[in-house]
Amino acid sequence: MPVTALLSAKSSGVTASALALTLASKRPSLLAECDPAGGTIRAGFLQGHVTAGYGLYHLAAAERTSSVALANAFANHLWSMDAAGHRKLLPGLTDPAQAAALSRTWPALSEVMHVLADEAGYDVVIDAGRLALEAGHLHPTLTPAPLIHQADLVLLVVRGTDQSLALTKHVINPLRTELAELGTGADALGLLLIEEGPYRAHQVTDVLKTPVLAALPFDSDTANYLTNGGRPPRGYNRSPLLRHARTAMEQFEAAASRRSIQQQYPPRPANPQLAGVLQRLTDSQGGMRG
Repeated sequence: MPVTALLSAKSSGVTASALALTLASKRPSLLAECDPAGGTIRAGFLQGHVTAGYGLYHLAAAERTSSVALANAFANHLWSMDAAGHRKLLPGLTDPAQAAALSRTWPALSEVMHVLADEAGYDVVIDAGRLALEAGHLHPTLTPAPLIHQADLVLLVVRGTDQSLALTKHVINPLRTELAELGTGADALGLLLIEEGPYRAHQVTDVLKTPVLAALPFDSDTANYLTNGGRPPRGYNRSPLLRHARTAMEQFEAAASRRSIQQQYPPRPANPQLAGVLQRLTDSQGGMRG
């Protein structure tokens, strides 16, 4: 299953989109909230039920011990977002000052995520936050650059408005170049369109010279619930946002599969120790909270 990173040129609904995709997936799924500016799901969608004792920041110390320690910490810091435990969250940072401690953790965390996707069959969605560039490259502290480099798909979330298109247009080429030089290839880059504003998918593709891989409707009631929590709106499970998000996940899987075939990527080297640790996520809910 693919590892998909979502980010934006400016606030465009990355977190709400990532939540919708994760919750709507037909397969076991994980949302990793890796925005260095800090996570919002803990205080928003989860209404403060997850304390600062859980989450991304705690993986930094484990990574300094070993990759297996990191995998164990990763498994123990996930939060179940449904009763069956099929939708999991790695809560984000509670303080942006914590981001610097993760600079050497990102590459190992990327490996853990890919093992979870490849060996345990999870859809993995990364909320990478707002795109930050320094001298034309991804900022080493303000972005989780290694996660973006190694993702199967990198999706810029964009709205169909003049403002969003104008902001996104300036980051497309630097990001495409970065993925060509340091990532899995420029063709990993695509767009996730939020259908707010006058521009449709084909028009956005023409303006930004980048394919729209999926589109999500502007469903304000559901998006507000995913952003702020509280009581779900009436008909939430059948809402336009979740229905289209389910289709989008299938489209992402197909796009990642096409890339793999076209690029003829060699299989990633197996890591039996990591696979053993993460396989327990599918066998048991031990260590999970929800």
